[in-house]
Amino acid sequence: QVQLVESGGGLVQPGGSLRLSCAASGSIISINAMGWYRQAPGKERELVAGITSVGTTNYADSVKGRFTISRDNAKNTVYLQMNSLKPEDTAVYYCKADITRSFGINRYWGQGTQVTVSS
Repeated sequence: QVQLVESGGGLVQPGGSLRLSCAASGSIISINAMGWYRQAPGKERELVAGITSVGTTNYADSVKGRFTISRDNAKNTVYLQMNSLKPEDTAVYYCKADITRSFGINRYWGQGTQVTVSS
């Protein structure tokens, strides 16, 4: 069994900051790419940011310069630091991890955490 547990969402005013965390646990051999996605009401899930096992990152154009993704391989955890938040960042945020287990590589998702940006 593998679990991804997210934390750090909430309500924040425009211009504020939040830090999301996602910790993976279970029978894990290694974790390859990790990332954060988001889904707003009525919209498709979209990639926010991704990070490879060696730290190479990529970002959606809409969050470049405001969000930073990082990971702690010793803790099997990925983070998303979100600064200068805007109302359009409001969504459910999901973490994703491509995990190597004894039988191969599978993609796992967290349960989602709500981020609401509103005054």
